[in-house]
Amino acid sequence: MATMQDVARIAGVSISTVSHVVNETRAVAESTRVRVLAAIESTGYTGNAIARSLVTGGTKSIGVAMSLLANPHLAQLIHAIEAEATAAGYTVLIGDTLDTSDGERDAVRRLQARRVDGVLLTPVPGDTATLDALARSNIPAVLVDRVSHRVKLDQVGPENIQSTSALVSHLAGAGHRRIGFISGVDWVGASEERTLGYRLGLGRAGLRWDSNLVAGGGATHEDGVLALRRLLTVPERPTAVITGNGAMTGGAYREARAHGMRIGHDFAIAGHDEVEWAELVEPGITTMAHPVDEIGRTAVRLLLARIADPEREPETVLLPPTLVHRGSCGCHADG
Repeated sequence: MATMQDVARIAGVSISTVSHVVNETRAVAESTRVRVLAAIESTGYTGNAIARSLVTGGTKSIGVAMSLLANPHLAQLIHAIEAEATAAGYTVLIGDTLDTSDGERDAVRRLQARRVDGVLLTPVPGDTATLDALARSNIPAVLVDRVSHRVKLDQVGPENIQSTSALVSHLAGAGHRRIGFISGVDWVGASEERTLGYRLGLGRAGLRWDSNLVAGGGATHEDGVLALRRLLTVPERPTAVITGNGAMTGGAYREARAHGMRIGHDFAIAGHDEVEWAELVEPGITTMAHPVDEIGRTAVRLLLARIADPEREPETVLLPPTLVHRGSCGCHADG
């Protein structure tokens, strides 16, 4: 196991400087801090206190690393996590990833410095460095909400294939034959699964796959705006669109309105993620509502199982969403 001396030697600094960087007990020059963090990354150093806590049975605390702004279900998810953790005798510490790679790395390191027994992480889009580091480390970790098949970690999130297929079938049942799809970040397993579900739904509805009707590769409101803007330029543009998350649903809704379209009449929208404003706009947004409470509780159960048995095979749990039918799909509520 790497020691603080190893980190100090590689970074070319004193042990006390490493301690100050790790424990944030004194300001350190940014260039020095960067060298120390790079040395920590290369050695996999987690700190003697963490090593001792693992040997002696842990601190009965778990860390939660996720964006406090980008997650639309944060309050509900944290409530479920805390309820399950408290019932098991654990406390919860929260770190904000800022939904950036640097923020994610720093949040996980701060939680490790607090000697948490394990980490629940909603990974940031587009960068698997922290995930790869967690997979190599001896810190139990579970991915929450955003799953990835590229890393061997426990993870829990919504089921995506059948639920996306159901959205396609729902829109096809309302008479739509040109159904677009705004996908998510490429590396996230959910994006691949929803694309597969989209194609499956087209096949079940007897509709032809057309790559011109697929756009995306992001996760933000602006990604939804740009994706629908592109879809509306293709020949035989779509009359309906399915979006990959709540933020992109908002972007697509805004762009459709900017084109003068009447949602639910000239154009239909249905998306993954139930968002607070979905029933406040007119017409309301038809969504696949993810089981946020059960995702949070299951994440804690998976983490506690990993803490109890570090050698168990990684497990992926996918929980089915529920269709919430509103007017944006352009059909009657009992249709």
